[in-house]
Amino acid sequence: MAERLISGTLSKPDTALEMTLRPSLFAEFTGQAKVRERLEIAVQAARQRGEALDHILLSGPPGLGKTTLANIIAKAMGADLKSTSGPTIEKAGDLAGLLTNLEAGDVLFIDEIHRLQKTIEEYLYPAMEDFKLDIIIDQGPNARSVRLALPRFTLIGATTRSGLLTAPLLTRFPMRERLDYYSAEQLQAIVLRSARLLNLEIEETGALEIARRSRGTPRIANNLLRRVRDYAQVRHDGRITAAVADKALAILEIDENGLDEMDKRILETVIVKFGGGPVGVGSLAVAVGEEADTLEEVYEPYLIMEGYLKRTPQGRVATELSYRKLGLKPVQGGQPRLF
Repeated sequence: MAERLISGTLSKPDTALEMTLRPSLFAEFTGQAKVRERLEIAVQAARQRGEALDHILLSGPPGLGKTTLANIIAKAMGADLKSTSGPTIEKAGDLAGLLTNLEAGDVLFIDEIHRLQKTIEEYLYPAMEDFKLDIIIDQGPNARSVRLALPRFTLIGATTRSGLLTAPLLTRFPMRERLDYYSAEQLQAIVLRSARLLNLEIEETGALEIARRSRGTPRIANNLLRRVRDYAQVRHDGRITAAVADKALAILEIDENGLDEMDKRILETVIVKFGGGPVGVGSLAVAVGEEADTLEEVYEPYLIMEGYLKRTPQGRVATELSYRKLGLKPVQGGQPRLF
């Protein structure tokens, strides 16, 4: 039976479409069904009451759709979205400028909110609870506090490490939602939708091949789709089949399990240089030439989820699956050897 082709309907994809493939409506958002349902209910209830939405904290690994959901929520509420990130708010005046420029019902989105400085965090507490902002004017003996009234707004915080949020800040979010990794079937639907928007001709099996190597992450799936598109355009007729996707991903050094060169370097380092572990994240980061935060936030979650690594109180330990992945056999008291 001939494979059904999914072809694009746009004759000339515009530049803006090339830059982003993010859905703009709840109905277009694939995956995270329970989270999406709860957010839709909250948005509809707030609109019916004519109130601002409660503050929301979205957590989970990078690339799962936290920023996309923030945009969808703001659009569904008919509100303006003001975006910033925790590291860019360096002093209290930066936060005050953001808050005093908000209008009633606006949504303030703070990405990587766990990286807010603790002194700045203190200014958020009255703003989130009482919609008041305390500003210190002047210094020394002339210093005085001025309290400003803020319009009722919605703060949406996004974090990849919710455990780093302080308890006072965490408890001020009435709604806390965690996003989980996507299944291959859900990512396949996302790849097919993106291909339509990019006016690509793609087979369903080609989309599935990309999806199952995308580490459960829509952002990675869309990035891989673009790279496979380039390969299909230059080396083939532009159509993405399973075979074309497989060859393109092989050039990118992404194997059938979604592991790339850095993943394998991490596993090989734990096994060969540290005897399978345990090894601390700091030592591992130095050995592979990567930042410790990047290892913890980008690489480790997938390797642990797939069973290649495990965390222990003493450090990271390679599992039997990682030995098999690299074709190595553990040897007590010595170096691992090939199977």
